[in-house]
Amino acid sequence: MFAIVKIAGQQFKVSEGQQLYVPHIEGNAGDKVEFSEVLMVDAGGNITTGADVKAKVQAEILAEKKGKTVIAFKMKRRKGFRKKKGHRTLYTQIKVTAIA
Repeated sequence: MFAIVKIAGQQFKVSEGQQLYVPHIEGNAGDKVEFSEVLMVDAGGNITTGADVKAKVQAEILAEKKGKTVIAFKMKRRKGFRKKKGHRTLYTQIKVTAIA
């Protein structure tokens, strides 16, 4: 059984027991979260999509991590202009506990 769920504006294919990194979600490690925006569910070959989907995905927050550093470097040649900025995107590690 798997489901396609929308989390923080991105779609993920999830199944029970799966661990994955998603864009930052509010909450602390150990908190339970529920995602109600389920786009599709496959329950043993029985596929449900669209407005017919009544399932919800329940998950547990495991940790928060930072992604790799992304550098934005701008330069104009012969002008002496250089600008270097960087950031690290926050991700939340979750474990899917149930699809109900």
